Amino acid sequence: MRIISKATTAMPAKSQNALKISYAYAFLLVLFVVCQLFTFDEFLSLLTSFSLPGGEITARILGCVLVTSEVFALPFLLRFSLSNFMRNICMVLSWLVPAIWLFLTISIRLLPVTVDNVGFVGTIFKVTPGIWSVYFCLFIAMAAVWSSWGLWPNTKR
Repeated sequence: MRIISKATTAMPAKSQNALKISYAYAFLLVLFVVCQLFTFDEFLSLLTSFSLPGGEITARILGCVLVTSEVFALPFLLRFSLSNFMRNICMVLSWLVPAIWLFLTISIRLLPVTVDNVGFVGTIFKVTPGIWSVYFCLFIAMAAVWSSWGLWPNTKR
């Protein structure tokens, strides 16, 4: 049994469209994570104002998991040399990001809370919540699925 796995280059993409979508999704994640980390304390306060079940602890854990997932999804999307195990973890984290954002935007719509910022780009810009933010999260989820399909790490091509 090998303790340390060897990093390998990524398999070729199934299509050029999948490669372009993965790069666009990676650009979006970089934009999100830079803005969120620039105002991280205010970002956590914003998530706390969503009145999520579990209160402040849930908001802080969710914020940390969200930012960490956005950072660690990038190696898969940008096709870094990684071990197969790490490539799979990064791919799953690229799915987790839209799932968390979808949970947050639906929570904003359903819970009796009034907020004026969704928090996609932290608190640098005010992004007003609405039904469009749920559709935007679904769009991000489609980009994550398409990227995973096109860059799937476990097949021989």
